[in-house]
Amino acid sequence: MSVLVETRGLRKYFPIHRGIFQRLAGQVRAVDGVDLTIDEAHCLALVGESGSGKTTLGRCILRLLEASAGEIRFAGEDLLGLTASELRRRRRHFQMIFQDPYSSLNPRMKVGRILSEPLEVHQTVPVRERRDRVGELLRLVGLPPDSAQRYPHEFSGGQRQRIGIARALAPEPRFLVADEPVSALDVSVRAQIINLLLNLRETLRLGMLFIAHDLTVVEQVADRVAVLYLGQIVEQASTVQLFDTPLHPYSISLLSAVPVPDPERPHHRILLSGEPPSPAEPPSGCRFHPRCPIAIDRCREEKPLLRELQTGHFVACHYPGELAVPPDLPRSGGTF
Repeated sequence: MSVLVETRGLRKYFPIHRGIFQRLAGQVRAVDGVDLTIDEAHCLALVGESGSGKTTLGRCILRLLEASAGEIRFAGEDLLGLTASELRRRRRHFQMIFQDPYSSLNPRMKVGRILSEPLEVHQTVPVRERRDRVGELLRLVGLPPDSAQRYPHEFSGGQRQRIGIARALAPEPRFLVADEPVSALDVSVRAQIINLLLNLRETLRLGMLFIAHDLTVVEQVADRVAVLYLGQIVEQASTVQLFDTPLHPYSISLLSAVPVPDPERPHHRILLSGEPPSPAEPPSGCRFHPRCPIAIDRCREEKPLLRELQTGHFVACHYPGELAVPPDLPRSGGTF
């Protein structure tokens, strides 16, 4: 399987300015040295708490935000080395599905215009064929073709997200970044959108970066999972490996937080102390050590490297697997 997207040492720092003269007082290290690989037609899920840098990382990969340092390669080509005009020509190959279906669609445009605009920008379809292409896109996401004559406010949240997906698919991309595409939707609608994304990925052979904090969704969607904490990858593995044998204490704590729908079933949560540290002043050593239940002096002083402990299973921890895994942790292929 060939590599579609690859990042090496990717960083994104936001400057902090203070005072009347707005002097540089520090930097927020939102993404701090991330290595990722996504194969063609495969899905990598990016998980972590709010503020861990997931959305920033996704936007940097698409160059919606400019990275501070590092490398981004798409199909072997260095994206950071492209000029603005060269990048514009490549953009049709990588698109984004945004989190909020209410703010990501222009309320003054009819759906037909929303979907035909990327066709016009990227010039992928002749003018006389664009109406047919819009109808095809609507059918692809499960909406009737006459939806093209309506405005976004006339649709429900789930329908709006379908329109957002259709817009992302309009220029026939090879890679999608889906930024928590179901988190703003009702529970009853989430399964429909997830199934739609799964079908589209299989039918169109799309590569995908799926950003989420809901591990019940990740288990259904992803081939591999990367766990992000304070801008750095702490564990990366296949979905089966991560759910069956999590090794990093943070990954174990995330899995233990998955709610259990059965009130009769015992549930052992690993409660982390305190709040995540500020990315403007990250801790020394392991960034997770202030909240880690098994941290010792070495964790406070020495930064752990991301290393491969099993085939395809990478962990950044001095003592991987030493935190006792709760017996009722959700497993791959099981029920949550």
